[in-house]
Amino acid sequence: QVEVVESGGGLVQPGGTLKLSCVVRGDISEVFVMAWYRQAPGNQLELIAELNRNGATSLGDFVKGRSIISGDTTQRSMDFEINNLETEDTSRYYCNVHLTRTGTKSRTTYWGQGTQVTVAS
Repeated sequence: QVEVVESGGGLVQPGGTLKLSCVVRGDISEVFVMAWYRQAPGNQLELIAELNRNGATSLGDFVKGRSIISGDTTQRSMDFEINNLETEDTSRYYCNVHLTRTGTKSRTTYWGQGTQVTVAS
C-alpha cells in the first residue's frame, strides 16, 4: 500500500502566505519525483512545483518569484510555500508522487486526495 497525504490548505486572504506539505508512506523502494498540481473548476490540471531525486526543482511560471520548494525525496516529503496569494490561486491542490514500490522496478504514479485553497477577503 502507498498513501499520499497532503496538508496545509484553507482560507487565506489576498496577499497572504500558505504552506502545503506532502508526505508519501508505504512499501516504497524509491521516490523519483514529487510534485504539486492544481485544478480549479472548469480548468485544466496545472503543474506548479516539482522536486526530483537529485534535488532539482522547478516551478510553474505563474508562481515563480513568489514561491519556495523544500523537501527531500529520500525523506519522502515535500513542502511548497506560496506568498502574495491572489484570488486566481483559488484551486484544489494535489500532490503527485512518482515512485517504485518495494520489490518492483516499474515506476508508478500516485495522487493524494487534494487540499482546497481558497483566496478571499
